[in-house]
Amino acid sequence: MKPHMPKGLIRAIGALLTALALYSLLGFLVLPGIALRVANQQLADYATVPAHIQRIELNPFSLELTLWGLIVGEPGKEQVGFERLYANLQIDSLWTKALHLSDIELNKPKSEILFDKEGKLNLLGLFKIPASEPVPSDPDAKPFPLRIERIKLADGVVHFKDARPSEPIEFLYDKLDFELKNLSTLPEDSADMTLVAAGPNGGQIDWTGNFSLIPIASEGKLKITDGRMKAFWPYVRDSAPLVLEDGVYSLSTDYKLNLSKQTELLLSNLALSVSPFAIKAPDGRQLAKLQRLDVTETTIDLAKQQVVVGKIRSNKLETWAALESDGQLDWQKLFASQPSKAAAKAKAEPASTPAAADSPKPEPAAPGKPWQVLLKDVQLRNYQVHLADRKAQPAVELDLSPLNVDLQNFDSLNGAPFNLKLDTGVGKQGKLTADGVVNLAPVTANLKVQTKDIDLRVAQSYINPFIRLELRSGMLGSDLAVDLKSTEPLAFSVTGRAQVDQLHTLDTLKTRDFLKWQQVVVEGLNYQHGDSLSIDKVNLFQPYVRFMINDDRTTNVDDLLIPQPADASTKGAAAKPASKDKPLGIHVGGIAINDGSANFADFSLTPNFATAVQQLNGSIGTIDSRQAKPASVDVKGKVDRYAPVTIKGAVNPFDPMASLDIATSFKRVELTTLTPYSGKFAGYRIRKGRLNLDLHYMITKGQLKAENKVVVEQLQLGEKVDSPDAVSLPLKLAIALLKDVDGKISIELPVTGDLNNPQFSVMPIVWQTLRNLIVKAAAAPFKLIGGLVSGGGSQDLGTVSFAPGSSELSKDAEAALVKLSQALKERPALRLEIEGTAAASSDGPLIAEQRLEREYQYNYYKMLQRRGDKVPANAGLLQVPDSEKGPLLEGIYRTRLKTQPPAEWKDLGKEERTAKMREAVIRFWSSNEVLLRQLGQDRASSIKDYLVEKCQLADDRVYFIDATLGEPQSDGRVITPLHLDAE
Repeated sequence: MKPHMPKGLIRAIGALLTALALYSLLGFLVLPGIALRVANQQLADYATVPAHIQRIELNPFSLELTLWGLIVGEPGKEQVGFERLYANLQIDSLWTKALHLSDIELNKPKSEILFDKEGKLNLLGLFKIPASEPVPSDPDAKPFPLRIERIKLADGVVHFKDARPSEPIEFLYDKLDFELKNLSTLPEDSADMTLVAAGPNGGQIDWTGNFSLIPIASEGKLKITDGRMKAFWPYVRDSAPLVLEDGVYSLSTDYKLNLSKQTELLLSNLALSVSPFAIKAPDGRQLAKLQRLDVTETTIDLAKQQVVVGKIRSNKLETWAALESDGQLDWQKLFASQPSKAAAKAKAEPASTPAAADSPKPEPAAPGKPWQVLLKDVQLRNYQVHLADRKAQPAVELDLSPLNVDLQNFDSLNGAPFNLKLDTGVGKQGKLTADGVVNLAPVTANLKVQTKDIDLRVAQSYINPFIRLELRSGMLGSDLAVDLKSTEPLAFSVTGRAQVDQLHTLDTLKTRDFLKWQQVVVEGLNYQHGDSLSIDKVNLFQPYVRFMINDDRTTNVDDLLIPQPADASTKGAAAKPASKDKPLGIHVGGIAINDGSANFADFSLTPNFATAVQQLNGSIGTIDSRQAKPASVDVKGKVDRYAPVTIKGAVNPFDPMASLDIATSFKRVELTTLTPYSGKFAGYRIRKGRLNLDLHYMITKGQLKAENKVVVEQLQLGEKVDSPDAVSLPLKLAIALLKDVDGKISIELPVTGDLNNPQFSVMPIVWQTLRNLIVKAAAAPFKLIGGLVSGGGSQDLGTVSFAPGSSELSKDAEAALVKLSQALKERPALRLEIEGTAAASSDGPLIAEQRLEREYQYNYYKMLQRRGDKVPANAGLLQVPDSEKGPLLEGIYRTRLKTQPPAEWKDLGKEERTAKMREAVIRFWSSNEVLLRQLGQDRASSIKDYLVEKCQLADDRVYFIDATLGEPQSDGRVITPLHLDAE
């Protein structure tokens, strides 16, 4: 017999099954339906746009809840939504007193984050949230206990758009995955987090780390790959007027965040790379282009307010900067032209009432602790900086390239000095390097600065307003130590050496050389700002200067200086007390002159006078502006290659009127080169003669005492010349009488006077003394002693024949001169005179050809200089290409003939026109008396050079006499006569 189940148990089981069925029905069917209706009703009540959930599922046994298809927004323009939200509640939530969820999953969430032009966020307008009563916060309240084992977001989409900037910002992440494990509001619990976001426009985000809510803290790694600056650049452009042309960046960092006490954020192992990057100005001007920038080994500590940058490496930045004509930098003007947002807002919202306008302004915030930026190792390579100065006229442009900069241990709070190293190209071939340490507070620096081949022509625009001088060339080199001691007040020193090579300046009025040198070296330079300039030694190599006296007694230097307008600030300066600043102390240990030369001309004389001094060598002693001790002078040179000149003595260049003692000696100066002085004051040309001149000038407190001794050898006068100042004297007779038995005239010319008297002049006294001497000599009887000695032998040695246009000696002529020198050595009392001769009919066309070639070389030399090409030491070393001669001839024709080519030549062919111009130029120079006389002098020089240098004849036995114009022989050759004279 089967046992019967107790009825009570059956009823209990039935009740349990019924309850279970009802629970299942309620959980699976009823509650989800009610919840769906309630949720959609609530969405309808509070949402401002269409919103609904498609389906809700609940498993009452596993406590799994799933929401399907949330959509908030107009159809096709959904702003928030997801495909599925799944949550799994754990039963232990009942006894652990904490809400425990094992899983939360969100599939395909979508969010539109939109700011309109007024800054309104779309998400804030999706729901009408009823106002609630404020509840006072309980400081002892504990957070709601919550524990979630895993939160996962998959295949999310975030679309961001901000219409507030002038150009809307928009970006999309359509592959967003997020996972959070073990999230808890319990103290000290920590969650692990992973986020990956990617979009079609680059800028992938990879974020891994842990996260805790109590306290709020996080630690992990963040990485952004291939980010596009274009995505956020409108924010930058509205603050700075910079147009982004290109910009890609990548970023990675470790981080630590803790909000338990204060905001503590530490970024470590931060690495940023930018490649490439380019910005322009709104008008399209290129501002900067960067090939690559890498910042690594970097730490940012928010609590310490400290940034430590381990390494910066950057390559190939090209940038442009210009000083505009109004004196402002173009970058400065660019940013100044950008209206600030505050100003724009104030303009858009004027104060509505006087009370509003007069409302008290907020006090400025107290300055906080400054941030500290440490740069440990910075290397910038192959930079290019294009500088322009449009304030200068004409505008100056200068390129610094390649520019390399190294910087180590920079501290913005100046914990210690930092190392700076810079090297760059300057212009076409210049170099500049600087290396040393710099301190920020106070500002100090110790730098070694070196320059090489810096093109000084860049200074042309800056000297144009002051002097009519063209800088044809000049290269600056230096090796300096710069010691900046402070900026307030400015105190610094510069020591070392400097040099300027190949300086060449041109007088732009006459288009002639003014000042030049091969090299100037300044050694032992020591400049103490505001106090002194000291130089151990100045070495001048091949210096040259041209000095001219005009017919109105002004000089070429006066002509070159441009009068400056009176500065309004200097008006009434006389009424102001003198400055208390002591003048700059100048000390120069010595000046050495090596192989110098000079040209001197005096156009106040009739006829005009010019002479040249070469082979200037010597020294000037110590110059010191703070000591009354004069500087010694010892200089030697030659006039016209053979006549020695010496200058010895002492002078104080800072006050020559107080103390001067200079003795100058000229020996064996050919008087034919001094003809204008003779013509001006004596009415005669000098046909022959040599001058020995000893001048001794002494000045003591403005009082002049001069002892001048003049010795004239073998003086013979030529024809009379017109001169309003010529004296009417029996000059030839007087000279013959003044000659001693050796054919010399010795004259003592003492001069005394007060240089402080503006009426005092030396030359009238000298010439009055000469006049008295001549009158006295002419009043006494005299006997002219002289005789010509001839020793030509059977061969005619009295003439030298030259080929047309040439000053070169033929083999026959050299052989004849050898015999002549032997004869002169045997007759030491004889003197040889050379009368250089040229003939226009045979020499003219050939010297014109030579003159034209020199003109080609000179003009081509100027053209190469203008282009900045390297050129030889002088124009005569150039080979002018035939292709350049045609264009050059156009300018030569106009410049030299001072006329335009005839109009009918315009129709001629290029070659025919060139030929006609060339023929006209040759014809012009063929009859030039100056060129013909020069050829005659050159022939005389060739003869003298051969006799002196090859035949070893003493140069003091060979004289030049004034060149003449003669007629050629039947075969075209030109005869230069030789004359013999006795001592």
